[in-house]
Amino acid sequence: MAVYDRWHTAKPRLGEDGKAVSRCREHKQFPSVDHGKGDRWQVRWRDENGKQCKRNFGKKAGKDPNTSADAFEAKIRADLDAGTYVDPNAGKITLRAYAEQWLAAQTFEETTRDAIEQRLRLHVYPDLGDKQMGVLAKRPSLLQAWLRGRQKVIAPNYVRVVLAHLSTVFNAAVDDGLITKNPCHASSVRAPKRETKKVEPWAVERVAAVGAAITERYAVMVAVGARLGLRQGEAFGLAAEDVDFIRGVVHVRRQVKIFKDRRMVFALPKGGKERHIPLPESLRLLLAEHMQPDNNPPVAVTLPWRTPDGDPVTARLIFTTRQRTPINRTEWNRFVWKPALIRAEVPATRENGFHALRHHFASVLLARGVDVRALAEFLGHTDPGFTLRTYTHLMPSSQEKMLNAIDGAWSEFSGASALDVPSREVS
Repeated sequence: MAVYDRWHTAKPRLGEDGKAVSRCREHKQFPSVDHGKGDRWQVRWRDENGKQCKRNFGKKAGKDPNTSADAFEAKIRADLDAGTYVDPNAGKITLRAYAEQWLAAQTFEETTRDAIEQRLRLHVYPDLGDKQMGVLAKRPSLLQAWLRGRQKVIAPNYVRVVLAHLSTVFNAAVDDGLITKNPCHASSVRAPKRETKKVEPWAVERVAAVGAAITERYAVMVAVGARLGLRQGEAFGLAAEDVDFIRGVVHVRRQVKIFKDRRMVFALPKGGKERHIPLPESLRLLLAEHMQPDNNPPVAVTLPWRTPDGDPVTARLIFTTRQRTPINRTEWNRFVWKPALIRAEVPATRENGFHALRHHFASVLLARGVDVRALAEFLGHTDPGFTLRTYTHLMPSSQEKMLNAIDGAWSEFSGASALDVPSREVS
């Protein structure tokens, strides 16, 4: 490994006239074929795999390894010795090109892949996609400028989601040896503060109003969301064989998922596991009536499992379209749910989506003393801490619990006061 002078050589060479080229007086060497062309100084080295590498510089001396051949040569030598060497040319790949390669290699769900691809395409690539990974790694200020711009167009919590995806891409680039550090971890890159909006659950009256305003075919689905806490996709995937009327249990076994090309599949509920929820008597009667042959009998629907090319699975769905097909959430939200909200005089906002029924379910259980761990199990949350953080403001306060406990204990002594309690002799 060394620094070479591209413009000069120790051996004479023949010129175009066939005669030997004269030695340069200043350098006491002969001019090379590349004399006066491009950068004069070249660093040559072999990487950890023995591959020959080189890089040209305009000046030999200096402290900056980006512009000085000597400083660059010293840095490469030190990195090779320390085992921290990264190919200087590897970081020239653009963020867009590397992110697309990374995304194609992942093994997570196709719907997750589609969501990440959309976020990167809409919110990252327009500003950063054509910049080299090595440049972004060395200039975290570019990411901070991008963050500031994103905060003007999307919510802070969503900015944090997109930043998390971007950071994962840079982590992979570090592991692949393209860059030495993740610029998202720089102290100057500051994600926006998380917005903590308290869940405001619907009252029973609002749930009833929406249930009365929605198309009759889906009225019981509102009850399912409010009394079982199912996610929308889980309600769409609820089948007759999942409802055990004798034992009073509903088995949440699948959801209906939709891909960006509108293809639908069956898949496990979010979190990748089934769960079992007690069936309230009031809902049991509604479901039994809804499923009668003269009303809306279950429809056998066959969809691929997990992916569009997965094995076909058949389930007798309780809720389908009028055409006896699985429900497309986009169309259902637009043509069924939102019109029902408007008729019920409920703002048709994101906060009032089908998920509001799930929040109502949680609020009712907490208000009546159901344990947070049990609620997390009913909701399908893998982390009870998440359930607590989401709904802690709906739980009865400690002061309220204390008063209810004391008053409940002394309520047996009807009309009694503290003076009526027999005194104890002090020994």
